[in-house]
Formats: sequence, structure tokens, C-alpha cells
Amino acid sequence: MTVPGTHDEARREVTVTERRLHPVTPFRRAWAPVAVLIGWALHDPDGTHRQLTRLTTTTILIALAVVLPAAALYGFLSWWFTHFAVTGTELRIRTGLLFRRTAHIRLERIQAVDVTRPLLARVAGVAKLRLDVIGTDRKDELAYLGESDARALRAELLARAAGFAPETAHEVGEAPQQRLLNVPPGVLALSLLLTGATWATLAAALVVPAVLWYFTHNLWTVVATAVPLFGAAGASSVGRFVAEYDWTVAESPDGIRIDRGLLDRAHETVPPGRVQTVRIVEPLLWRRRGWVRVELDVAGSSNSVLLPVAPREIAEPLVARVLPGVTLPPASALSRPPRRAGRCLPLWWRGYGLIVTDTVFAARHGLLRRSLALVPHAKVQSVRQEQGPWMRLWRLAHVHVDTGANRTVTARLRDAEEAAHLLRAQAERSRTGRRDARPDRWMA
Repeated sequence: MTVPGTHDEARREVTVTERRLHPVTPFRRAWAPVAVLIGWALHDPDGTHRQLTRLTTTTILIALAVVLPAAALYGFLSWWFTHFAVTGTELRIRTGLLFRRTAHIRLERIQAVDVTRPLLARVAGVAKLRLDVIGTDRKDELAYLGESDARALRAELLARAAGFAPETAHEVGEAPQQRLLNVPPGVLALSLLLTGATWATLAAALVVPAVLWYFTHNLWTVVATAVPLFGAAGASSVGRFVAEYDWTVAESPDGIRIDRGLLDRAHETVPPGRVQTVRIVEPLLWRRRGWVRVELDVAGSSNSVLLPVAPREIAEPLVARVLPGVTLPPASALSRPPRRAGRCLPLWWRGYGLIVTDTVFAARHGLLRRSLALVPHAKVQSVRQEQGPWMRLWRLAHVHVDTGANRTVTARLRDAEEAAHLLRAQAERSRTGRRDARPDRWMA
């Protein structure tokens, strides 16, 4: 018996052509064996130094003559055995030299396709394509493709994920975008200087090694401690400035687009309908200027920042685009826990707050660094109430709201009767919210 359409589908599968990555890719992969040797050497620097002193110059040159060609051969073969193809229903990626791996990525499961261009890749004119797929924790990637090829493939994958037919996906092209805002470098630099974490990590990097030297007089102990601390201080200041430089937000039919980076340029997309939680963060020293930071929890995606710094009146319309129909509640609208909450958590209880509207469950925590989390009712997966012995004594309880991004938002130290009512009401709001929610589709 012949099933209608079987021959057509088989014919389409036969005509699928596999493609290779850009020819510059072997140079990137050739570094893997060299990186292993460098990591081994750094793991035991004393032993490495002793071994090198025993070797003659001729032995070292012979070793380099063997290692470098072997690394180059590894890079070439790993590139040669890597292929990808777009079929009628999926993206296939075949990799592996000794151990083969084939990834079958269903096109309708793709929720974000990001284009990143590290510094050396920008010089070589290539880019990396990273894919966020529903139900997977790590991103599959294609590194590297030519810049034009990467953008064309990205546009095709998004069009196919949106439901366009294979024969028309090539004609759709990349969706147009409308620029919404750009973060000036001066504002970004000042915001980092006004962040307490920057100065805390820098102080730790200066004080802790000095204290260790005073008590131990061991240089290796001081160096082993100082390097990670200075690295953390650099990552919280210079590293963030480099990563968030020229932060630009634009809107397109396939979602909110973010372009950023001073050395490594990244082109990311916030998938429509996949945002589970929006957090409005207000560090203490930002409040006089009215600045906020907007962070996200996106199901199945690592994109976590929507806006590094901006005035609140600029951030509010952007939040409304990510969560349609949602407005930021003013601080005065949030209800604090009862005063007896101070028996469980002195002073810090004043930073907690809660408001439940027709569209979101909003909970705030933090006294110095305030964070207001907004969860649309349709994104709530479960609701839980927690009450320990001490909290039960003072008739208090926590209400936890779990989202699809495996994160939890908590209304802390609420009155026990209020928490019980909130538990029942939130379960009903979540049920009706999911029923009335729009589908999570590209370009919907």
C-alpha cells in the first residue's frame, strides 16, 4: 500500500544537501589539544617547571614539531567530518571524529537563534550561530560560518520555525526591525561605578591577599587567592562594560533583538511569549538617578538581561513590549508584610512587598538592592506555601510561585490567612491565564 505524499517526502529528503562550516574553522579547533596541554601545565606549575628543566632544546623542538602538526591535523579532520543540513522538518548537525554525534533539531522547537562574533572571528569575517531549543539545557552551535551565510541561515531557520513553507523560507529573509533604544557608554560606565558589587569585589581583592601574606608569608598562596579575586573584580566592572558596551534594543516580528559588545559582538533575540519572569533591579546608589536594570527568565534560553541600565520611565514601555498588557506597579502600591515579620527577620523584612494585579504576580525583596519580580499569571506552573515552626508561631508564611524557567518567585513573610487565600486565588488565576494566553509562536 502506498501512503499519499510518501514519494514526495522521500524525494525532498534525497535532495537535501549537507554543508560544511567555514574553512577558517580548523584553526579554531586546532587549539583544543594545545589547550589541554596548557591546562595540564597550569594545574601543576612546579612539576611542569621541573620537567622542562630536564629537557634539552632539541627535545623541545622535536616535541613542538610533533604536537603542532598533530593539532593542525585534528582541527582539519574535525572540520571535515562536521556537516549540517536543513531538511523539511529539522536541522541536522553531524559532528565527531572518533565518536560521532548527530543532532536532529526540530524546527518548530527552535525558539531563538543568536549570532555572535568574537574579536578574532570579526577579523576573519565569520560568525557563530547559537540555537536555543525548547527542552534542552545547552545550546547547539554552528561555528563558524561566513557572516552573510550566518545571517541568511538564521533568517531561514526563523522563517521555518514560524511556519513558512520550505520553498518560501529563502524568500522571506530577515524580518525588519525598529530600533527602540541604545545605552550610552558613559551611562553604562557610571552605573558600574555606582554598583556596590564592583567595590566589594575590588576591596576583597586588595584586602584578602594582604591578610594572607601577613599570616602565611607564602607567595603561592597569595597568588592563588589574588588571581581569582582580581578576576572577579574585573568581571564585575571591566568585563561587564566590555560585554554590555553599545547595548542596543530593537523590535521585530520575531522578538526583541539585542546587539551588544565591544570586542565580541553578540546578536541575541528574546523569543516572543517565552519570557517567564521580568525583574526590575534597583541598586541603592541608582535610586536618586531613577535608574533600573531589567533582567529576564526565559524558558530554555540563557538570555538573562534585557536592559543593563536605563531610567525607569524608559524601561517601563520596554517591559510592556515583552509582557503585553503589563505595567510596572509603583513602589507605593506594594503591600509590606505585617510588622510582626520583624520577629523572623529584623530590619530586612522592610524590603519585602507584594502586589497581585489582573495580569501579574509581583513580589519584591531586598533592602539595599531591590528586585521586583513580575510573573504573568499564564506563566505560573505551580504555587506552594511554606511555613516553618518560628513562622507558624507568628502566623506568617511564604508563598512560592514556580515558573516554566525552573525559577521561583517568593512572596515572603505574608500573614498566614492572607497566604492561604493567595494560594487558592493564584491557582485559579494561573488556570484562567493559561487558557486565555496567546500561543508561543514566532512572528505570531
